[in-house]
Amino acid sequence: MAVPTVFDLCTPRQDVRDGSISDSDFAANLSRVLRGDATADYADPKQFFANTYPTEGLKELLSNVCRRLSGKGQAISAVFRLDTSFGGGKTHGLIALVHAARGLQGVSNVAEFVDPKIVPSSKVRVAAFDGENADAANGRPMGDGIRAFTPWGEIAYQLAGKAGYEVVRRSDEDKVSPGSDTLRELFGSDPVLIVLDEMGEYLRKVQHMGGRDQLTAFLKALFTAAETSPHAAVVYTLAIRQDGKGVDAFGDENEFLARTMLELESVSGRKATHLNPTKDDETAKVIRRRIFSRIDDVAAAKVINAYGALWQQNRSVLSEAGKRSTTIYEFRDCYPFHPDVLDTLTGKTATLGNFQRVRGMLRILAKTVRHVWDSKPKDASAIHVHHIDPSFEDVRTEFTTRLQQANFISAIKGDIATIDQKPALAQDIDANYKGMLPYASYVARAIFVHTFAFNNDLKGISPDHLRFSILNPETDLSFIDDARQRFRQDSAYLDDRPNAPLRFNAEANLTQVIGREEKNIDAEAARSELRDRIKQIFGGNIFEFVPFAAAPYDVPDDVGDGKPRLVLLSHDAVEVGADLKSVPDLVAKIYERKGSDAQGIRSLRNNLIFVLADEHQLSNMKAKMTRRLALHELSRPERLLELAPHQQEAIKIENGRAEHAIAIAIQNCYRHVLYPSKVGLGDGTATLGHAVIDLQNASEKPGSGQTQIFRQLQEQGKLRDASDNPDSPSFIRDRTPLKKGQMSARDLRDEFRKDPSLSILLSDDVFRKLVRKGIEEGVYIYQREGLLAGLGDPMPNIQIDEQAMIFTIDFAKSKGLWPRQVAVSPQKVPTDIAAGPSPVGGGNGSAPEILPGVDDVTPPPPVPSVDNAHSFKAEGILKEALKQVFEKARTKKVPLIDKITIRLFDAGDAFKLVPVVATIQGSKRTIEMEGAYETKDKSTMEFRFVGSPTDASTIKSYLEPQFRAADDNNLSTVLIFEFEGGLALSGEASEKFSERLTRFASAAAHVEATAEVL
Repeated sequence: MAVPTVFDLCTPRQDVRDGSISDSDFAANLSRVLRGDATADYADPKQFFANTYPTEGLKELLSNVCRRLSGKGQAISAVFRLDTSFGGGKTHGLIALVHAARGLQGVSNVAEFVDPKIVPSSKVRVAAFDGENADAANGRPMGDGIRAFTPWGEIAYQLAGKAGYEVVRRSDEDKVSPGSDTLRELFGSDPVLIVLDEMGEYLRKVQHMGGRDQLTAFLKALFTAAETSPHAAVVYTLAIRQDGKGVDAFGDENEFLARTMLELESVSGRKATHLNPTKDDETAKVIRRRIFSRIDDVAAAKVINAYGALWQQNRSVLSEAGKRSTTIYEFRDCYPFHPDVLDTLTGKTATLGNFQRVRGMLRILAKTVRHVWDSKPKDASAIHVHHIDPSFEDVRTEFTTRLQQANFISAIKGDIATIDQKPALAQDIDANYKGMLPYASYVARAIFVHTFAFNNDLKGISPDHLRFSILNPETDLSFIDDARQRFRQDSAYLDDRPNAPLRFNAEANLTQVIGREEKNIDAEAARSELRDRIKQIFGGNIFEFVPFAAAPYDVPDDVGDGKPRLVLLSHDAVEVGADLKSVPDLVAKIYERKGSDAQGIRSLRNNLIFVLADEHQLSNMKAKMTRRLALHELSRPERLLELAPHQQEAIKIENGRAEHAIAIAIQNCYRHVLYPSKVGLGDGTATLGHAVIDLQNASEKPGSGQTQIFRQLQEQGKLRDASDNPDSPSFIRDRTPLKKGQMSARDLRDEFRKDPSLSILLSDDVFRKLVRKGIEEGVYIYQREGLLAGLGDPMPNIQIDEQAMIFTIDFAKSKGLWPRQVAVSPQKVPTDIAAGPSPVGGGNGSAPEILPGVDDVTPPPPVPSVDNAHSFKAEGILKEALKQVFEKARTKKVPLIDKITIRLFDAGDAFKLVPVVATIQGSKRTIEMEGAYETKDKSTMEFRFVGSPTDASTIKSYLEPQFRAADDNNLSTVLIFEFEGGLALSGEASEKFSERLTRFASAAAHVEATAEVL
């Protein structure tokens, strides 16, 4: 069941809800109450006590003073001192006294505050002096044309009117204190309440008039008069702490008064009763009473328990406040406010000299409640610090104007809150949490409120306390942490000093300094530097690098230095996304055409690799380059001197990191690779495959970009270097013009640069491996300058030139080159054969051409066909080979195939197909594997396996990495399928068999397939 929100359990007072409450409603003014022109909140006793929480201090004050005034019961003394911090309810207590002295007329809840029996029933004369409104120089108008200059002048008029003032006129005008007898005369026999407030401010006004001595004399006389008058009471206030230290702007004066009172008490032997109308632990109750007309504390227990469970569940990552068992009891007292709200306002904000504790808290929280009820956030199970939102002007001015923190306006606008429709950083980050809570705004607001304190050690908030402050049943701690990290990284105003808590500075931090410098970077300079850095990153020795090609003429169509060409297109010319569907026009044009007029047809297409920019990474790459240049500028000695020491160190560190950051950004941007492929993107003529580089191991080293492309193409099986195994010799034979019987080694090597369906060879060594493997497998015959090498011969040094010829074994046999003619009379061997054939249409003039007369040589006996009534064979690409044997069998009217044997020539193809065999049902499956490999340390292993596909898969798991790491290897693999009842050639059975076998593996594997009827 969902946790109730504050909207379910609480009802704000109407003036809070509709915003009609004014600042004056929070500013208790004793003089206005006495004059009768205060707002109803203070002037109307019924409304005043309805809004007031009966604190223990206030009840004690009312009880003692009312006993003294009514003469009922024993009063402690005639003089009462209210000791309370600034804004702690002292003036509020004095107003309560005035209403009590007037009989509490119309108040329905009198018993909440004082025993109705001791409320004065007869008239009580009340006189009050408010130092805030006193005017010692010009006199304060009292009525009847009288202006009073001193406390005793004002009190005399209020007690006895004009006649009373005339008694002390001389003392008032001369600013000399009257004696106690004169004051007792003014009291008369009626109950009298004398109230003195803000005397510290009065002393500040008369500091150059000798006012301190006369005020001291007056207070002594006043206290003496009150003590000797049975129904008189004097109540005065002092804004000091328990240690006697002043806490407001008139601290010196209040400390003087405190010392004076102690001396007077010592001399007279009479002690004033010290009272505190609002203790710290009652502040929450006072605020709850004033802001809310209804709080369902019974139902709120469910909310409080839910928070308690959250705190317990996450106590390891919360601050001490989230671990204390007492926090849940504090929450019960202050609900619907989260405990951190009042703790922060009383423990941090209240330390500011111009923050009146209860009054200031009431103003901020009343406005916060109004806006919470207007916006109704879905997670408002309690009112948190982050609900104090400076995006609302009336809340913002509480800090910027009333607390005189206007220098933080830039921080609010830049980092915290949307003002004038311009999103701040927090709102930009919140865009990452679509459909969720505004976590970054919560983080920013909480830090903002925690920033304001007098003592530097109190400013700010730790990450663990931030979690405690924001956590509620609807939030996720991982998103709170994520928002905090994002905000801290990009904030322009957070304190960036090492180990500083999360707190705002009025001045921009290093992020802002760097940001300003970035704006001064010339765009063309940044573009030029970026191009240079891109060339450094992608320059290297793996490929021949062609940077920023703009047309076909930028990319030669020749062998060059023998390396494939890596063509990088400028991000200003081409940018693509991960969902690339077709080859960009510029890429296709360069891939297909050559020459200055782009009219020539490019021949060496399989020699080109393209790298393109990612459209989503462009802005980041450019920003990183701008930042690098800005940091480089700030790192100059004369610029460093402009910064604080900790910022100087940070600039040096960031400048070092910037090189790595731009390298990573470039590789993250240039991550799209287009490479020649048999099957390409889209339906255009440019057959190019697409791969996206995953840059987990990106580096800032020059050439690291080529390394990433090399790895990607190697994983795609497109690229082979000297350490790789070559392609299957049979596959290359059938795929290239070599299938006609002969080619020069150079021409065959060039086919790898032309045919997109072939591998890209980084090294001629891998080509030599191919030729040697073809000789070892009896597929090729190699000849150069009279040297002939075939199966069983010592391996020659393979040359790649026009003089080196490669023959297929069938062609060599048909021409009588193989097997060698051992005992043949020289005069019977044609001279052209004895010299050895040269390439048709090739040669450099030093070797004779193969003449038509060679056909006159008696060929060896023909090799009998393996196809007969019971066996059908074909060699080629897997799917095509299977199709051929099935068609041969159908031609012979064979209805069922009993056995299919597939011989694989390439280890890579074998390792792909072995796991697939296990998935093909409906036949008995056997796998035969025979081979050997040699490690880099020249260790060798030979093996033979015959068994089930399951066991073969286990063997394959071991062998595959060994073969990949081996210096040399060979593997012969045979897949055998025996069909009980036969595989029908009519219908779809044979096609389904072929489809299942080729769907999940390499359909391009070169094989020898045999179908048998047993």
